Amino acid sequence: MFWFLLIAMVVVVAAVTLAVIGGDGEGTVLPDVPPELPTDPLPTARPVARADIEALRLPMVVRGYRMADVDDVLSRLGAELAERDARIAELEAALAGARAAAVADEDRRR
Repeated sequence: MFWFLLIAMVVVVAAVTLAVIGGDGEGTVLPDVPPELPTDPLPTARPVARADIEALRLPMVVRGYRMADVDDVLSRLGAELAERDARIAELEAALAGARAAAVADEDRRR
């Protein structure tokens, strides 16, 4: 009985090994899968909105997210934030100038 179990185990291990290695006799290899791209890329024709960020899904790979995709998204968001900060500073400066002009006009009227 021991020999039968030993031979059966060897046969099963050999069959599994051949199946994993690809023992079809032709030596074919599976083709490479093309890289997955972000399914909802950020819009290029308009500024990024909150809904764009919520809808964004980065593709997963074996070890997490593709670093290139994450870097692209972060640099795009950084550029958008810098542009918005500059615009906010410009509008605040214009508002401060308008307030100063209004105060000067009020002082002249008195």
